[in-house]
Amino acid sequence: MTQRVALVTGVSRRIGIGAAVARTLAADGWRLLLTGLPEFDDAQPYGGDPEGVPALLGELGDAAHVRADLLDPAAPADLVGEALRRHGRLDAVVAVHAYCTDTPFGALDAAEIDRHLLVNVRATLLLAEAFAEAFTAGEGGRLVLFSSGQRLGPMPQTLAYAVSKAAVENATFQLSPLLMPRGITVNCVHPGPTDTGYASAEAYAEVAKLFPGGRWGTPQDAARLVRFLCSSDADWITGQVIDSEGGFRRHV
Repeated sequence: MTQRVALVTGVSRRIGIGAAVARTLAADGWRLLLTGLPEFDDAQPYGGDPEGVPALLGELGDAAHVRADLLDPAAPADLVGEALRRHGRLDAVVAVHAYCTDTPFGALDAAEIDRHLLVNVRATLLLAEAFAEAFTAGEGGRLVLFSSGQRLGPMPQTLAYAVSKAAVENATFQLSPLLMPRGITVNCVHPGPTDTGYASAEAYAEVAKLFPGGRWGTPQDAARLVRFLCSSDADWITGQVIDSEGGFRRHV
């Protein structure tokens, strides 16, 4: 088998970044194992996509989707093992998953802080380790993480999320020199405010004013960057957090 294989986490709603990444990589001939937790989205104010996973699999044809709760410390290694079982190899992990709830200062809850750290940080580190152990090609490996630009401005309503994603950015720097000798690059995408259907029409209009182009980012914008980072053109890029947010201005 010579066709490249990617594991993409955080795939649930068809309008999400994970789904866009899956479509883009599939169009380039990648074989895919997708994973997500649709019931988390179902419980959010923006609502889930009950037909999202089967409909996406119908679009992609050869892809498979495995439900995985990344609160489970065994889940990362199990996912890597499943990719190997199905395809015999794994060339890329694109970690789009994120746990995010309101956690304002003054109303912090210890258990909720822990959930953010476990899903966003611990699971990411364990995915990296399991992937590195499984990767035997010697070159062309790709680990792509996702952030939300915490270096660029505060996120006071989602404090636990902001801190956990800042740790993901730092993990990019920490992991890159460890994985490069194994032939794996490590980079982190910060896509800026992205229209995945969670914002009200009023909020969308207000935030759109902060973009010079007058629109939010789209899932496809992020997916195109992932495509590049997973290509051979990005062989020499590692340890980078890439702010791809259309000139978003936090202050007007």
